Amino acid sequence: MSISQWPADQRPRERLLKLGAARLADAELLAVLLRTGLPGKHAVELAREMLAAFGGVRALLDIPHEQARSHPGLGLVRWAQLQAARELARRSLRDELQSRDALASPTAVRDFLALWLRHRLHEVFGALFLDTRNQLIVAEEIFRGTLTQTAVYPRELARRALELNSAAIILVHNHPSGTAEPSAADRLLTQALKASLAPLDVPVLDHLIVAGNHCFSFAEAGLL
Repeated sequence: MSISQWPADQRPRERLLKLGAARLADAELLAVLLRTGLPGKHAVELAREMLAAFGGVRALLDIPHEQARSHPGLGLVRWAQLQAARELARRSLRDELQSRDALASPTAVRDFLALWLRHRLHEVFGALFLDTRNQLIVAEEIFRGTLTQTAVYPRELARRALELNSAAIILVHNHPSGTAEPSAADRLLTQALKASLAPLDVPVLDHLIVAGNHCFSFAEAGLL
């Protein structure tokens, strides 16, 4: 039976309109994005199979387009739709950080960083440049490195802070290995960047490391 033949109160789209997106199961939300299933398989069933095959929502969103191309029912068009949905979520969180004190919404900061960096296959170093109210001016990728290291130049970060008239900075990078614990090199780099920004009176408020579902905070660990 196709979804159009289901009672109205069981159809994912109608349930979303009536109850709100938060009340829907993962498979129902994915089915709304997929819109249709495959011959002999409705969209909710296809969504359940995809989530089971890839290991959940996060893993599904993180798959490369090469893998999506060969998976029945997914393909490049639907993969692109999922990437667009993820990017809209990231931009929504960015807008939230631009309108409120980032330090007052640590959960929003971490959710934003997870959507920005979690899926990267190589190490990426970036910064959240904040104004005098700790509201986000811009989040920028500063350097991109290999799986194990990245070349970060303190003078370049200081120059960008001056260009943006930034009053404070939150440093960020990812660990594709999945381990959030900072390395000795991470600790040395943090202190070097902090020292380079000190003469400009631009404090480093935190350094966050994103690794899978985990986020390590230098400030919380007392390492700043």
